Amino acid sequence: MSTETDLRTDKGGAPAATLWTTNFRLYFGARTSSLLGDAMLPVALSVGLLEAGYGSGGVGYALGAWMGALALCMLFGGVLADRFTPRRMMVLADLARLLIQAAMAAMFITGHTSLLAVVALQFLSGCATALFQPGVASMVPQVATDVQRANGVLRIAESTAGVLGPALAGVLVGLSGAGTVFAIYAATYGISGLCLLGLRIKSAVADASESFLRQLSTGWTEFRSRPWLWGVISTFLLYGCFVAGVSLPVGADLVVDELGSTGLAIGMAALGGGGVIGGMVAIKVRSSRPLAVGSVGWALYALSPVVTAVRPNIVLLAFVWALAGAGLAFWAVIWTTTVQTQIPPELLNRVYAYDVAGSLLSMALGRSLAGPLASLAGQRTLMVLATVLGLLCSGLLLAVPAIRQLRALPVGPLPTGDDRRN
Repeated sequence: MSTETDLRTDKGGAPAATLWTTNFRLYFGARTSSLLGDAMLPVALSVGLLEAGYGSGGVGYALGAWMGALALCMLFGGVLADRFTPRRMMVLADLARLLIQAAMAAMFITGHTSLLAVVALQFLSGCATALFQPGVASMVPQVATDVQRANGVLRIAESTAGVLGPALAGVLVGLSGAGTVFAIYAATYGISGLCLLGLRIKSAVADASESFLRQLSTGWTEFRSRPWLWGVISTFLLYGCFVAGVSLPVGADLVVDELGSTGLAIGMAALGGGGVIGGMVAIKVRSSRPLAVGSVGWALYALSPVVTAVRPNIVLLAFVWALAGAGLAFWAVIWTTTVQTQIPPELLNRVYAYDVAGSLLSMALGRSLAGPLASLAGQRTLMVLATVLGLLCSGLLLAVPAIRQLRALPVGPLPTGDDRRN
């Protein structure tokens, strides 16, 4: 299928615009450059701090500072994006992250590395990311007429970056050190900001006469007024904590014990490759009840913990983790498209911020609990229980009428106000 010539038709049979407009090309360039840089961060940060003598604890503090800042500031980022337009906040965030990661590069290149400074800079980077992230959802409907296809293409790019980024970072760190990787990482934000500046769009703006706290409250009111929305997020609090949150650290430990670090690398590559396949499938599948179909993605990802508990060979591990990656990507595209098309543009950033904040907190809690739970129940038992709970959560999506019966909006101009309230 050619991305240049594939046309979508509306109900009247008229051809819709191609996906790859100038605006979408620029937005795609912005996202892929920053996604590639983000995928390089864990490797560069880990190697840099370990070589500086700060150990795995130092790495944990730095990564934790970034995620903690992101979770704490996400709701405020959503309000600011609605108040001042998402593009403006995204460009400011890219500028801030360029300067922050450039400072990181200077520290590692000169050898004057301070753990306190690294933690502080990563905290600031997390704050800047919280300004950027809400706009990721609201920008897509503005740069693409086929929102689901656009999300599928972006998810494929994200999965590809997730495979290539760590590998590229590993090679570059070995050749020239962590400082060079951070310099490249900083440059990716410069590319992203320039691409976003080139967009020709008009964003919906919230009522500027409302106070900041009032706008934050309005976002919460809109969030809880939609049973399908808070129903999915509430279920994900369990799924994210006790399935996705615990499965990676505990499962990775089991895989390394059985198959070594090479086996884990192959498994992670399969997970990313599956994400590419899942994105492709999501582009094609158009269901009138998207969340009901999307629940299949939760079920597929829930298979990833249990396979690590049965002492798999490398072929079985790669196959199941590829299925899991496909399921995760498929759900992500369906869910993102549903939120983008069901929520009014002037509220989308705030509502999406509640979604992301809940997801981040559940995942962070799950990773914090992974060690104690594994000690309590045993690693293999915990992975089996994670799969059982994951399948139950998938079934719960189908059991809730508001989620199961939510209907996709027809292709065409984005509705507003009451047309989107379900």
